[in-house]
Amino acid sequence: MDLQAVRSELESRADSRNLAGMARFGMNTTGRLGISMPELRALGKSIGRDHELAIELWRSGVAEAHIVAGLIADPLAVTDELMEEWVRDFDSWDVCDQVCMNLFDRSPLAWQKIFEWAVREEEFVRRAAFALIASLAVHDKKSGDERFAAFLPVIEGAAQDERNFVKKAVNWALRGIGKRSLGLNELALQCARQLQQSENRTACWIARDAIRELESTAVQERLQKRTK
Repeated sequence: MDLQAVRSELESRADSRNLAGMARFGMNTTGRLGISMPELRALGKSIGRDHELAIELWRSGVAEAHIVAGLIADPLAVTDELMEEWVRDFDSWDVCDQVCMNLFDRSPLAWQKIFEWAVREEEFVRRAAFALIASLAVHDKKSGDERFAAFLPVIEGAAQDERNFVKKAVNWALRGIGKRSLGLNELALQCARQLQQSENRTACWIARDAIRELESTAVQERLQKRTK
């Protein structure tokens, strides 16, 4: 499938009736076609891996094309330059999260990008850092606890960022680390309790929400089962 065919396919699935609902969830609907994620996943699956097409789709500038690009790009062909180009274009939380979950977290460059992006000022660049942490916590089955523990100071450093899309991603990352293993659960709770002592409202919210989930019976029982 070439660029024109994919664009025609996207346009045929456009549904402006979905835009109002997307806007209510905080998605940027400027230039958006209103296509649901299940449809985009199905389209990405039908195309298969096509890195060059992904690059062309990304440069078309349409949100749905960006998401499909993240689904079909080759993570092993992702370069530093591509990651920087794409992250600068993030202008909606869902595009940011989908690209991080479907592509960037599978790239060998993901770990170093987290540390770089977490200290950047752009809202969606910073969100991408913490979306990557949360994604790696789920998808990376090989890395040891110490690699994820190294992200806790990064989380502490961004916990006072009051921007909605950043603070929610920081919270997501902290919870993701804490649900990975019993050892990380303890470390994540220590981090959250330290944040809870802050006079900053955002840090306190991140901490309270994380503690509620990480101390929950469901999470604790699941982690206990993993140790058996």
